[in-house]
Amino acid sequence: MPANTTASSGSTGSAGGGSRKKKGRRARRIVIVLVLALVAGIGYGTYWSVSTVRASYPQTNGSAQLAGLDSNVEVKRDSYGIPQIYADSDSDLFRAQGFVQAQDRFWEMDVRRHMTAGRLSEMFGSGQVETDSFLRTLGWRKVAQEEYDHVLSAETKKNLQSYADGVNAYLKGRDGKDISVEYAALGLTNDYKPVKWTPVDSVAWLKAMAWDLRGNMQDEIDRSLMTSRLDAKQIEDLYPPYPYDKHKPIVSEGGISTLTGKYDPQAAPSDGVGSSTVQGATEGLTTQLGALSDTLDEIPSLLGPNGTGIGSNSWVVSGKYTTTNKPLLANDPHLAPQLPSLWYQMGLHCRSVSATCKYDTAGYTFSGMPGVIIGHNQDVAWGFTNLGADVTDLFLEKVSADGYQYDGKVKPFTTREETIKVAGGKDRHITVRETNNGPLVSDRNSELEKVGQKAPVTNAAPDRADGYGVALKWTALEPGKSMDAVFELNRAKDFTSFRAAAEHFEVPSQNLIYADTKGHIGYQAPGKIPVRKSGDGTMPSPGWSSAYGWKKDPIPFDELPYEYDPKRGYIVTANQAVVDETKYPYMLTKDWGYGTRSQRINDLIESKIKGGGKISTDDMQKMQMDNTSEIAALLVPELMKINISDKDVREAQKLLEGWDYTQESDSAAAAYFNAVWRNILKLAFGDKLPKEMRVKGECLNVPPAKSSGPVDEQDRLVRECGRRAPDSAQPDGGDRWYQVVENLMDKPDSDWWKTPANRKDKATGNREELFARAMKDARWELTAKLGKDITTWNWGRLHQLTLKNQTLGTEGPGLLQRVLNRGPWNLGGGEAAVDATGWNAAGGYEVVWVPSMRMVVNVGDWDKSRWINLTGASGHAFSAHYTDQTDKWVNGELLDWSYGTNAVAGSTTDTLTLKP
Repeated sequence: MPANTTASSGSTGSAGGGSRKKKGRRARRIVIVLVLALVAGIGYGTYWSVSTVRASYPQTNGSAQLAGLDSNVEVKRDSYGIPQIYADSDSDLFRAQGFVQAQDRFWEMDVRRHMTAGRLSEMFGSGQVETDSFLRTLGWRKVAQEEYDHVLSAETKKNLQSYADGVNAYLKGRDGKDISVEYAALGLTNDYKPVKWTPVDSVAWLKAMAWDLRGNMQDEIDRSLMTSRLDAKQIEDLYPPYPYDKHKPIVSEGGISTLTGKYDPQAAPSDGVGSSTVQGATEGLTTQLGALSDTLDEIPSLLGPNGTGIGSNSWVVSGKYTTTNKPLLANDPHLAPQLPSLWYQMGLHCRSVSATCKYDTAGYTFSGMPGVIIGHNQDVAWGFTNLGADVTDLFLEKVSADGYQYDGKVKPFTTREETIKVAGGKDRHITVRETNNGPLVSDRNSELEKVGQKAPVTNAAPDRADGYGVALKWTALEPGKSMDAVFELNRAKDFTSFRAAAEHFEVPSQNLIYADTKGHIGYQAPGKIPVRKSGDGTMPSPGWSSAYGWKKDPIPFDELPYEYDPKRGYIVTANQAVVDETKYPYMLTKDWGYGTRSQRINDLIESKIKGGGKISTDDMQKMQMDNTSEIAALLVPELMKINISDKDVREAQKLLEGWDYTQESDSAAAAYFNAVWRNILKLAFGDKLPKEMRVKGECLNVPPAKSSGPVDEQDRLVRECGRRAPDSAQPDGGDRWYQVVENLMDKPDSDWWKTPANRKDKATGNREELFARAMKDARWELTAKLGKDITTWNWGRLHQLTLKNQTLGTEGPGLLQRVLNRGPWNLGGGEAAVDATGWNAAGGYEVVWVPSMRMVVNVGDWDKSRWINLTGASGHAFSAHYTDQTDKWVNGELLDWSYGTNAVAGSTTDTLTLKP
């Protein structure tokens, strides 16, 4: 028994009725399989006993000592292992939170902090050196330390320290194998031992979150890459303007007040101030930027594949239109599927809220960070979606051994030395160089050293010599107060205090929705959003001129959009435009989501209200599972008009007759349509994109870059193979591509519809011919994947979710992966549907992002709220709570969410008392 805990009349795991016994039997079976797999599959002459595996079970009953507590703390868990913590002081509350999260998820926490610090090589060896080098260059951990030392409030630092003390109390006296079976597996090849948790480990996690939600950086790179094969008009076709006429922005009321200069929800809409795209030095940046894209593909993505497709839904409806007569609030962030889920459900309760114990909140937390991120307290509820503000810019830099050029003078680099420790190998040393526009990311890749060698520039640009470097300017690389905001949100009492908290939530920039027990609803767009001196941030900028770059101050918080009790009675955020850019004086981004999901939610709410009905908790839950395909509604009528002579293709085409465009798991029509959509995108666009954007390993014979006219000789073709990971390649099939195709539907003879693009023949054809070809290709693709008999086809067999354990579930021995991972599950839903089980059309049909949790908050009657997690509370592969919520999540079910003292008592199955 570890030295810091003493158990009495306790047990590990949980106890309960028949269903609980079944879970227990299943857990024992997993333990046995795990031991056998490790013994038989890994080798190294090591024998693992059942006791080795069971050593990391968390204690959930009885009592245990936790050093540093002022008084007893109770940890009450329900039948799903979800903990509710009761304490008498803030320090006790957060100390217990750290202890409990370490019990369930320390491996996840440890991997995460090594990633954010650029120290993965210490755990996993030399294969992670390049990743660590890039992350050290960005300096997430360095900035987090600066925040902790100089920016965060004393109260926030006290809470962070209490949390760290709780984690360390759990670690004290425990070997790695006592913490998680992954450490036992890692110990077969590495002598790594977990070290103490620090407050900065928690703060650094916000940098990883900000990185994955960083906005349009990939679009900026992609537009630059496209210049090698497409002209300016073609690139414009592929990045159409946001369709304000059909997809409502979040905020449709108010503007900047001419009297106060602040954003006023009641003011008349502001006159817009347009921004023009930068030309000249950045126009035509060639495929050398593909090296940066390749590097980004290798960075571990905690939230989603390379930032692409990460979204979320949230909406709130006023009590005027609900059956409860109080607001209802829904949220389901769309993030990368992982095991365990990114989220950890928890309640943090002061037995009596007072000046010394300020919290009574519950919701979704991150393992490794104190507080609640999304949820509610006794007065207000809140939800997040990604705002998508453009907070990153790439700058071309004229560099030399002496420094970088700026306004005709050479300025010295800011440098620092970094040492990367490598498990089983020698230390690596790197020098990080920074300009006034940020770190030189081009230093971290031999290919990136060549960036800019071939980039066309104006005569005003400095001599390229050996080319230009590339620097990254990003708001998250400046110290901020986002960690303060987490605690302030948890304590918010009304919309005023909610907005005060939002002002400190600087990165990542999120859409915050709000509701309170007095019946008010609201929205706030927070974030440190830069104001550019020139241009719109859609292409890399010249770093050698002070005419570019960012102004000293970001958009003032008082001038960021918000709404409070809008007349329409509801607010929807789903990554669409925040405001109409023609009615707002600042540029937030040029790369919004295109509003397909948000408009569908708007339509569902409006149809209910206009029909005279009121919206219930069940209605909110049902909306979350809406899987209608908006692109199918556009294309299927046209597909059905095409005369198909091939009987097998015609048989597949008939699947679309009478289809209602819903994407249920058992739908053959959804399977066939999505295959047709994938092939339309490939034929019309994918084969015309540069290799840096196409799927790795897929090869085409193409004309030389920027060639024009027919290719008459085979030897003039170039063999090009794609370079990008399947889950981040283009065209990904998201709602930007919906808009691209919709804009081309009335242009049946557009060059985009001409095929084939990758042969020596002159491209010919029109839209109808391309659609016919796509239907044929889809028929034979699904024949190969699902069989010739179309009666056996269904969308779920194509569209599968596999949950993979971090690190060892993706990189470990095969048998170990099979034990640690779960699935597959056949899913309904789809890309840009409200039930956003996303897939990348360039890469295939596999699910690559999901609603990572779902909640419906019944404001004021908190115990009637509902929630679900993607996986379960536990990170232990053999726990009954590893994936015990997943089947319900797949079926669209939600669990009852206990909050009040009586409700929690009624749902409690295990109680652990932590004693000083």
